[in-house]
Amino acid sequence: MNTQPALVPPHGGTLKPLMAGNPAEARKAAEELPTIRMTSRETSDLIMLAIGAFSPLDGFMTEADYNGVVDNMHLAGGTLWPIPITLAVTAEQASAIRDGGDAALVDDESGELMGCLQVREKFTYDKRREAERVFGTADEAHPGVAKVLAQGDVLLGGPVRVFSELHYPETYGDYYARPAETRALFEEKGWRTIAAFQTRNPIHRSHEYCTKIALEITDGLLIHPLVGKLKKGDIPAEVRMKCYEALLENYYPRDRVVCKVYPMEMRYGGPKEAILHAIFRQNYGCSHLIIGRDHAGVGDYYGPFDAQNIFDTLAPGELAIKPLKIDWTFWCSACESMASAKTCPHPRKDHVMISGTKLRELLAAGEHPPQEITRPEVADILMDYYKQEA
Repeated sequence: MNTQPALVPPHGGTLKPLMAGNPAEARKAAEELPTIRMTSRETSDLIMLAIGAFSPLDGFMTEADYNGVVDNMHLAGGTLWPIPITLAVTAEQASAIRDGGDAALVDDESGELMGCLQVREKFTYDKRREAERVFGTADEAHPGVAKVLAQGDVLLGGPVRVFSELHYPETYGDYYARPAETRALFEEKGWRTIAAFQTRNPIHRSHEYCTKIALEITDGLLIHPLVGKLKKGDIPAEVRMKCYEALLENYYPRDRVVCKVYPMEMRYGGPKEAILHAIFRQNYGCSHLIIGRDHAGVGDYYGPFDAQNIFDTLAPGELAIKPLKIDWTFWCSACESMASAKTCPHPRKDHVMISGTKLRELLAAGEHPPQEITRPEVADILMDYYKQEA
């Protein structure tokens, strides 16, 4: 009898992938339906729903769930959920779709038919209220806020059936994995404690240090880069993948690290996005999520450790996954190693502070980043990219 403890359960208890059982037949039926063209964020959310990453959701949120999430970070039934997952249309579009009817969901950028929605509810909402409650600001300079304010005035709620994951499975091959697949992989490896590392940037020395702290206390590490749409100035996924491969080849134990990608789009929502990242990493089978400085932040909208502190506000048992909180990390010339405020006794003059912003500034200026900031193999890849972009 197997007495090993199981992986953490999916959020809400059950993994709920929403891919249609017969995609070809479902696609053919959807071709006859009224069409809704989705933004890139809505498309990425639909794919996350499809693969079960957003379990226990069964579609785009209805009004009760939406208000519960915006007001108190909980679905109407009481389950923790920090950010609305919604589909917005204009009032004119909403009036053309009957309540209880189905609508075809099309990705606006590619024109691909992605799935269908059973329209259970149509409701209006206050965009600025959502922005203030979710992002902590209604400033249009915040990229997540800007997208909310640009949405249509009516939200459509109801369950979805999905029959496309866009180009992601083909583009990323074995790097692309659904929650059921990572869970099976972890089981095969005999891992029970897995730390997830969220990233939308190349991994610099500070990131690497955080992941290796996690490796010391867990069975394995999931490096889990986001490959959905980013803001202007972020480094493209294909370049980042080369950087991850260089690090995995040279600086990580191959039998204890897995790299898989996921198709979500960043909201840059700071603390609440950190909770969302934890929820779907739990669905992927992870027991811990690394939360470092300014997790999922942008600009100066959030304090450096707000994304850690929000976990302290949750009631016991609301999440099975645990945050692995790591202090500000840096290269210390006196220690001659990576360190943090908790481990290094030396003054700031000995510290090389490391950030994705600093790394991009050096690269944009044509300066080769020193090894205290990033590994030379990664620096070479990034320098080549920036030269081509110049």
